[in-house]
Formats: sequence, C-alpha cells, structure tokens
Amino acid sequence: MTDTETGTQMVKISDDVKLGKNVRFFGWANLYGCELGDNVTVGPFVEIQCDVSIGNNVKIQSHTFICSGVTIEDEVFIGHGVMFTNDRFPRSTNTDGSPKGGDDWTLERTEIKRRASIGSNATILCGITIGEDAIIGAGSVVTKSVPPRNIVAGNPAKFIRMVEEDEK
Repeated sequence: MTDTETGTQMVKISDDVKLGKNVRFFGWANLYGCELGDNVTVGPFVEIQCDVSIGNNVKIQSHTFICSGVTIEDEVFIGHGVMFTNDRFPRSTNTDGSPKGGDDWTLERTEIKRRASIGSNATILCGITIGEDAIIGAGSVVTKSVPPRNIVAGNPAKFIRMVEEDEK
C-alpha cells in the first residue's frame, strides 16, 4: 500500500491498482484491486474497491462509493455521493449466527455503459445495467436496468423521457 501526499491531499492506493495515464485525484481517496483508465478524475472521499473496472475519461465526484463488481465504461459521469451495491440480500451473519465470510454471499455485477450520467446521491442496486447515454436523476434509487438514452428519476427510479440529440 502506498500513500501519496500532495499538499493536504492523501490518496491510499494499493499495490494491485492499475492506473491509466493522467489519472487525477482531488482529495482523500481509497483504492484497492481496481483498474482506472486514462484521464479519470477522482474527487475527494471516494472509495473504489477490488474488482472494479473504470474506463477512460470518467469523472467521479466526491463522497462516492464504488463496490466490487462494478464496471464503468468510458466517458461516464458519477455525481457526488453516489452509492453502488453488490449484494441483494446483505446480512452480517449466516442463519446459524456465524459471521458471514467471502463464500457466504453472492456478488451481483453492475454495468454502467458509455456516456451515462448518474446524479448526486443516487443509489444503484446491484445486478443491473445502466445503458449508454442514460441519465439518472439526483437522489434516485435505481432498482432495475435502464435502457440506453432513457432519463429516469425517483424512488424507485421511473422513466421520465428520452435524451434528445442535442442533450448528448
């Protein structure tokens, strides 16, 4: 594990992280076992866990949590405080009361397609795909896949309208 400090900025990057060219950090961040493409921007107080793949030219705003099993394609925008999940039925213990370990749950993968945009404070449940050019409204709880170019918002997120050509 290496700590990189520039001014007041501290970034914890595990030795198993693969960073592309020109990755920029703007504050405290914690990365391990993940891969970031070229020209990725990571805001302060972001955690990116193992088994996460992030494409090129992605912008991740502050206070975002990207858990294991998430794939983010190129040119995606992730707003402030976005939370991803990877376990549909989380529990701290098994039915016999023993603590759950790595083999006691099923990781469900999530895909965020090219040029999608996720608004601040959205929660993205696991096992879904957010389509290319889709927009997720701020504060939304996304419980099912979002088709390409759809704008969704609310709790649970519902279709609002399609993205227009001049909004791409």
